[in-house]
Amino acid sequence: MTDLALAFSPLAPWPLLIALAALGVGALLLLAARGQRGVGLRALALALLLAALTDPSLVREKRDPQKSVVAIAIDKSESQNFGGRAAQTEEARKALGAALAKFADIETRVVNVTNDASGNDGTKLFGALAEALKDVPPERIGAAVLLTDGVVHDIPGKAESLGFKGPVHALVTGHEGERDRRIELIEAPRFGIVGKDQIIRARVVDTGGAGARIPISVRRDGVALATFSPVPGDIVNIPVRIEHGGQNVVELEIPTGTGELTPFDNKAVVAIEGVRDRLKVLLVSGEPHPGERSWRNLLRADANVELVHFTILRPPEKLDITPAHELSLIAFPTADLFGRKINEFDLIIFDRYSNQTLLPSVYFENISHYVENGGAFLAAVGPDYATLRGLYYSPLESILPARPDGALLELPFRARVSKAGEKHPVTRGLAGAKAEPPNWGEWFRQVDADIVKGDSILSGARDKPLLVLAHEGKGRVALLLSDQLWLWARGYDGGGPHVDLMRRLAHWLMKEPDLEEEALRASARGREVSVERQTLKDTAAPVMATAPSGAREEIAVSQSEPGLWRAQFDAKEMGLWRFESDGLTALVNVGPPNPREFREVASTTEKLRPLAEATGGTVRRLSSGAADSVSMPRVVELRDANRYGGADWIGIRQTGASNLVGVEIAPLGLGLWAMLALLGAVVAAWAWEGKR
Repeated sequence: MTDLALAFSPLAPWPLLIALAALGVGALLLLAARGQRGVGLRALALALLLAALTDPSLVREKRDPQKSVVAIAIDKSESQNFGGRAAQTEEARKALGAALAKFADIETRVVNVTNDASGNDGTKLFGALAEALKDVPPERIGAAVLLTDGVVHDIPGKAESLGFKGPVHALVTGHEGERDRRIELIEAPRFGIVGKDQIIRARVVDTGGAGARIPISVRRDGVALATFSPVPGDIVNIPVRIEHGGQNVVELEIPTGTGELTPFDNKAVVAIEGVRDRLKVLLVSGEPHPGERSWRNLLRADANVELVHFTILRPPEKLDITPAHELSLIAFPTADLFGRKINEFDLIIFDRYSNQTLLPSVYFENISHYVENGGAFLAAVGPDYATLRGLYYSPLESILPARPDGALLELPFRARVSKAGEKHPVTRGLAGAKAEPPNWGEWFRQVDADIVKGDSILSGARDKPLLVLAHEGKGRVALLLSDQLWLWARGYDGGGPHVDLMRRLAHWLMKEPDLEEEALRASARGREVSVERQTLKDTAAPVMATAPSGAREEIAVSQSEPGLWRAQFDAKEMGLWRFESDGLTALVNVGPPNPREFREVASTTEKLRPLAEATGGTVRRLSSGAADSVSMPRVVELRDANRYGGADWIGIRQTGASNLVGVEIAPLGLGLWAMLALLGAVVAAWAWEGKR
């Protein structure tokens, strides 16, 4: 391919040459007006002079023609797996590739576009298209053909943003009038205060439906809560109580409609992180002792604890006739604390409180009912627990996990983590526990008791139970069989991990999920799921995984440390996964809670139409009616045109692009012949004028 062109390389600036030409033409016109002879020869000489000053050249370019590039962007996102879309796409790809292969001047580039690992960015065809064509000059791009369901999430607002001038054609899979139901989350809280309601605002969209009410089933951590039946399109407010700290997984689900495209988007998941506003603690001290202030200081040091502390030294039936205006102390509000307001406390602590005659039996019964209904109770007992004046010989007997045998062990000892305690999250990994002996200070007194329920996680003198934990009804109880925790707080003999121990103990009593001794947990990072089984048993049963589609798979777990069994699992599906083992259930959402890819799955031609028509391209469905058979348009080549498509054809722009491989330059205003022509014109003009 050779191109011939005339090029100029002026020896003086163009404005100067134009001015010189204007002066010369003016002078010639003046001479012609006076009838001067030889004006034509003078004009020829001037023209030759100006031509010499512009230095004209003949340029011959040798070019290598380049093929036009046609990009085929194939949508392989997860929404393309519905119905017969994948088969339609593959059939169209083969037919389009065969049609383009017939053109010798077209190079085809195929771009496969999938969702990112999270799936929350949706289908980004144009980003992948730009990446695939970044090494191609814009003038070489003849067209872009998109094989997609039409639900694309990065459509440019203007055709100029594409970076090329070729047409964009969209061949859309699926069928006209597809039906699909889905739940749209309008507002979903990320955090909530434990014990309070959070509002989830959602609506049901029923594409192709009749507008009838559709029930929404609400579940929290797999437990059914309520059902709402809104009209499609109406926003419904769904209250959800935050029951515990950590993740509260809320599922919203609607039934599958007749002829619905997919049930995948009939479910929405909201993970609400439960946080405690303030921990309200009632601390009741009995006989004064050196550790009483240690408990108070420990609880006061935590800004999240609202402490109510009373010391009871006098029975309620003992009346005081001192006039009220002379009293410096207030009367103990036993009726309020242990009656009407007992359920307002998150945790009740009895510190060396023993003589049950100071409180009527009905108040101890109230505490028992409080625990059985979900409350938390901690007793740190002293020598009185070993006597008939101890708490065990009161209505609290039904909830206390250890029965005193009447003996009091008064000898130096170091607390040790028991075999069960090595597996229990309250004591597992306490600093200094693995040393022999434990790197903790000594205690000198312990009540000898026998466990009647629960687990001993710390042992003391003569390997007797020291700290016992037990479940009682819906609540929990902890019993510390010594009153010398304060020695650790004072740093005696090096002290001990009293802060970590008491904080973990309080959180276990408050049912924090991370401190459950029997628990199944799952967490996801991308598509990799970590499954963790916490247990006090010697072995852990396999975990059964249920995918969002209902497929089930058994996962074997292996022990990573005492009480903890773990496994890694690669999730092949996005959505809510359910894991079950030994009657325990864990839920985890793989990918974003509500992937953008599945917020709208009905195929459409309308999203891509404005952009395609702005580039001169077309948008059409591959299949008509209910059949999945593909009807492909013809492919033709066109030079620059306003429209590159018709009823049964799509056009590819002929770019005419080429690479320059050589240049030959022949100067016209230089050399012997140019000089002779100029001198000849000047001499002829002079001679012609000389004849006169």
